[in-house]
Amino acid sequence: MEITTQLALFLDNRPGMLARVCEALSEAKINIFAITTSDTVDHTVIRMIVSDPRKALLLFEERGTLVVETEVLMMTGDNRPGALAKISHRLGEEKINIEYCYCATPPDAKRGLLILRVSNPKKALKILNS
Repeated sequence: MEITTQLALFLDNRPGMLARVCEALSEAKINIFAITTSDTVDHTVIRMIVSDPRKALLLFEERGTLVVETEVLMMTGDNRPGALAKISHRLGEEKINIEYCYCATPPDAKRGLLILRVSNPKKALKILNS
């Protein structure tokens, strides 16, 4: 478990935008570890954890893309019922808000990757490591 940098890109919501983002990262040899998108009528927010966030940030800023950096928790954990409930309860008991999270795990995988945006990443890391 670690605190890492998440990039949030704000883009027009139209066909091909995700492809352009992924292609630019591929050409720069930057790997995507986690990604999620959310949309509105006219724009989309692509949140991602990548292998080289500083390089990716500069890449997107050079292209005129609005990018916001955020500290998030990145953790691997057991892929079983109740795992996220346990994490959520521990943080809630300490008054740490989970603003959003995302993950994906193949059904037969023993472990998965979870990204958490929390109100206090340093405190959350300490609590979850204890």
